[in-house]
Parts: sequence; C-alpha cells; structure tokens
Amino acid sequence: MEPTRHEFLTLSPFQKGLFYFLAVATTAYLVYAVFARVRQWMKGKPIGWKPQPLRNVVQYILLQKKVRSSRKTSGAPMHLLIFYGFLSLLLATTLLAIASYAPLVGLPNFHRGGYYLAYETTFDLLGLLFVFGVGWAMFRRWGFRLRQMAHDWRDSWTLVLLFLLGVGGYVLEAARMALDPQPWDSSAPIGFALSKLLPQPLSPQAYGAIWWSHVILFFTFWTLIPHMRLRHIVLAVLSAAGKPEFPMGQLQPITMEEVEETGKIGVAEANEFSRWHLLSVDACMGCGRCTEVCPAWNVGKVLNPQTIVRQVHGALVTGAPLAPTLTEEALWQCTTCNACVEACPVLIRHVDLIVDVRRNLVAEGQLSGGPAVMLRQTGSTSNAWGAAANTREDWMKDLDVPLARDKQEFDVLFWVGCAGATDPGAIKTTRATAQLLNTAGVNYACLGKEEACTGDPARRVGDEFLFQEMTGKNVGTFGKYRFKKIITPCPHCFNTLANEYGQFGGEYEVQHHTEFLADLIDAGKLSGIDATGQGITFHDPCYLGRVNNQSQAPRSLFRKGDLLEPMYNRHKTRCCGAGGGRMWMEEPIDERPGNARAEQLLATGAKTVALGCPFCRIMLDASIKQVTDEEIKLVDLAEMLQAANTKS
Repeated sequence: MEPTRHEFLTLSPFQKGLFYFLAVATTAYLVYAVFARVRQWMKGKPIGWKPQPLRNVVQYILLQKKVRSSRKTSGAPMHLLIFYGFLSLLLATTLLAIASYAPLVGLPNFHRGGYYLAYETTFDLLGLLFVFGVGWAMFRRWGFRLRQMAHDWRDSWTLVLLFLLGVGGYVLEAARMALDPQPWDSSAPIGFALSKLLPQPLSPQAYGAIWWSHVILFFTFWTLIPHMRLRHIVLAVLSAAGKPEFPMGQLQPITMEEVEETGKIGVAEANEFSRWHLLSVDACMGCGRCTEVCPAWNVGKVLNPQTIVRQVHGALVTGAPLAPTLTEEALWQCTTCNACVEACPVLIRHVDLIVDVRRNLVAEGQLSGGPAVMLRQTGSTSNAWGAAANTREDWMKDLDVPLARDKQEFDVLFWVGCAGATDPGAIKTTRATAQLLNTAGVNYACLGKEEACTGDPARRVGDEFLFQEMTGKNVGTFGKYRFKKIITPCPHCFNTLANEYGQFGGEYEVQHHTEFLADLIDAGKLSGIDATGQGITFHDPCYLGRVNNQSQAPRSLFRKGDLLEPMYNRHKTRCCGAGGGRMWMEEPIDERPGNARAEQLLATGAKTVALGCPFCRIMLDASIKQVTDEEIKLVDLAEMLQAANTKS
C-alpha cells in the first residue's frame, strides 16, 4: 500500500460540517476585525512615497533582516525559532489543504508516496523550532521580567495558547498513529515516539476528543489574532510592504500649502500621521528592542520609544489629542539618534512620530530655554551658536585656505559647519582637515562668511520653516559656484546636505571628511595612521555609523595596528546625547547619555578616543571628565591623520 494518510478519521458528517462552519465563521470574523483596523489607519494621510512591497517583504519578513541583525540578548534567536517554526507549520498546513482539496478541481491528491514520507519527516522536525521557541519565550518573559518589554496578561496567555497549539499538534499526530497505525509512521519521528505513550489502539472517542480540542484551540487563536500583539504576524507583513523608501536620516517636509489647508503645522492628533505610520504603530509587538537601545531611557529619563508608539495608537483609537498623551518632557528628551528605528523589527519610524509632534509644539509656542535661544540665533545670525557671519573665517588665520568667492570654480567645497567655525575643539578638526587638503593638493574652497547653518538643529527640534529658510539660503549660495562634491567633518551637516537638501532642489555629492581622506590615502596622496600600541578607540557618531551606514571609512584611516572596539560600535553605536537639539538643552549630570557612552569607550582600556563629529566631541569632553580622573585624549581623526602626515 502506498504511504499516505486519511483526514477526518472517525468524524461524522455532522462533525465535518461543524468544522467547516467554524472555519468559515472564524475566518470571516478575522477579516472583519482586520478591516476594522484598516479603517483606523485610513483616517491618516495618504503616503507620499512609492513602496517596494516584494523586495521589502522578502528582506524584512522572510529573511528577518532586522531580527537577525539584533543583539543575541534581545531575544533574536528565540524569535527566529518561533518565526521559522510557525512558517514551516503554516506551509505544512497549506500543502496539506491543497492536496486534500485538489480532487475537487480534477487534480490528484499528491499527498502520498515518497513526497508524503519527505513531508512527514521534514515538518515533524521543523515543528520543534516553534515549540522550543515559544517555550524559550515563556521562560524569558516569566523568568526574567525584562523591564524594556511590554508586560500584559494577554501576552502571557498568548504564549500559553501558542505552546498548547504546538504541543497539541504533536499529540494529535500521535493519536492518529495510535488509532490507525501504519508501517510508515516512523517517518514522523516525534509523533511516532509520542504515539507509543498512548493506549494501543486508541479509541475513536479519545481520538475525537483530542482532535476537537486541537481544532478549538486553533480557531481560538485565529479569532484572537487582531486583539493581541499576535496581530503583528499579519501587520508586520503590511508594514514591511509599505515601508518608506527615503533614508533613515531624512525627515519629510511641510509645505505652506499644507499649512494653509489644515491651519496647523506638524501633528496634533494621531490621524494626522500618514496611514503607513498608523499601520506600523499598530504592528508593534511590545518586544522592547527600541527601548533597550534608547540613550535617554538607558540613563533613567522618562522617554520610552515603545510607550510613544503605544500612546500614538491609543490616541488614534480614542481620538485624544497627542500633546497631553505624549508628555513634552519625553518628546524633548529624544536625541533623534534613530537607534530605535534601526532596532525595530516591524520598521516603525519613531523619530518621524516625535519630530512631527515637536513641530506642532514649536508652532504653538511650547518651546523655551536653550533650544528656543538656538532657533533665534540661527534665524538672526545663520549660526546655531549665534556667532556673527564675519567670524566664520577666523579659524583660517595663518592657513592658506582658498575662498569660493575668489575661485568661482573648484573640485571640492569644504563645508565647515557652525560648530567647525565656532567651537574651539571643532576648530582643531577644521584646521587639520584644511591642512590635509593642502598637503594632498586638492582643488578646494570654503564659503567662509557666505556659509550658513544647514538648518539641521532647527529641523530636528521642530522648526521646519526655519530649516527651509536655511536650505534656500545655502542652495542659493551653492548655485553661485561650480564644484563637484561637498565634504564636511560634521555628520549632522553631512546627513542634511546628502539626504535632505535634495527635497528642495539641492542635489549634491556629499562625503564625510573621513571618506574623502581615505580616498586620498588610497590614491597615495596621504599616509595613513599607525594605531600600533596607541590604545585608541573610535566612537561612531550616530549620524554617520547608524543613520548613514558609514563605519568603515573612519576605520580605514588606520593603516597599521588595531583599534580597541567598544561594546557598541558601527551601526549599533550608542549616542553621545547631542542630537535632536539636545546640544542646547540643560541636562542633569546623572542623566547624560554621554556619560554612559564615555564609560563604554573607556571600558576598552583606551587612553585616546578618536572622533568623527564635533557634536560628539563637545558632549564626550564633558562626560569623560565626569566619569574618570584619568587623562584621556579626545581627538578627531583628521587631527590624527594630520599628525601622521606631519611626521612623515
């Protein structure tokens, strides 16, 4: 007899009819409940981008790109077991259904012979991934009570339900073998082993009881999906399919037409977010990965990215305004470092949500203190630190620095930035970079007093139209000259020029100074740095290593010796605390993200911290003095490279 198996053993026609009725009824309810959520998302604004659904679903769902890149302590291996185990069981059920109902359309039931034996062995073993993964999740949730995770009684019962479904599937398989033993049953080793623990033969009544208990558990699971965080198994697919295609470091502009139409700037109510943003917050599974990496939360601040997501969704459901729901204290604590965005498995863009609400608060006059002063300074002097335009050339003293107004045409525009022209530490970087460009014979120029703030601090704080004013001013200045690329030592300026000026007609090739300097070393125009025995660690700036995925260029400046890598590096770097306008905000000493980052850097044993960002330099200089009495040297990579080339 050919190996196969029969469905609905011992079930009467009435029981089979009841099964189909329940299948149709619960599926109809599931569709209804999902569309009820769709109606909520549709309250939002239409998306302004063209998604790449197939590519994104393959990358982020089938290949689990975000989960695989998570740290092992985040529960990533556990989630992968559950996901691929569930996927295998779903595939097994789908194949079985296709084979069972194929005769209805004139096709043979292919669930037999060698295919059947391979099917039984493969999916019997793969089902263990799901059972072990769910068991691991139960142990992790109940045994450790991780504070970054959402804890709700429904989450615990969800895990219990999933575990019972996984184990129940094996028990049902064993019951079938005990009721109707076949010589090929050993092809499903787990079910076959369990069948030996059951009475031989099993009574039809016992088999029926086991069969119905499993079916009822499944239909319970099916109907509860929209009402538990389990819904992310559906919504995560939709979130990935509609994922924005603009860079992580790019915020979306507001037009005057929008303001005239709506009468407001920014987002005051949840339904003013895009439909995709509302869908993505609904897909949140409460895993806490965003919270785990948040620099504010990690130093005891009230900001919790997961809570922000939950509050936005709650405001959508209740219709409550966002400002009282999302506390201003939490909103202003965000550094816009995008660690939460990088970590989120369902692709939620927390920074978009926060900045959009900030925009409304700023427009309503709800900003005061340091950041408000920064906005006034930027508007009046075009410098975030308030320095007059005629001081932007002071750093050039004693250096042969060409000016754009004198050359008109050149290969490279050296963008200095507000910090690079104002802060004493950053000026060292600016001067070293200019000297290296001179040494390498680069045809470059600086704008000098024609340079204005890129508008990055204003945009991230929430003053979108001041940002657009700065953008228009700079794009107009760029149009006066002919050049091939822009280089800058500031990752914030780099991100804004590279990712955001294109929204306003300013399309430029932009490089961080470390990338350009690495090219000069490759071309033999400069010598690399020797790190041998130097005890050097490198701090990846958030807006370089994570937001723009550039972590290799800074390291490639070291041509000899090894760096002492901190625990969190490259795109997993931790924030110094300066971004999002936090540079200009008062902060209690015991709540400085920079202090936590300083401790991580010094834990490497390094005596020199290499940098690639003027903001990081300012923050870490203060933080290192807070956490140690040792003499620790902070130096930009350009200064180290200049020293190496001066010696040579």
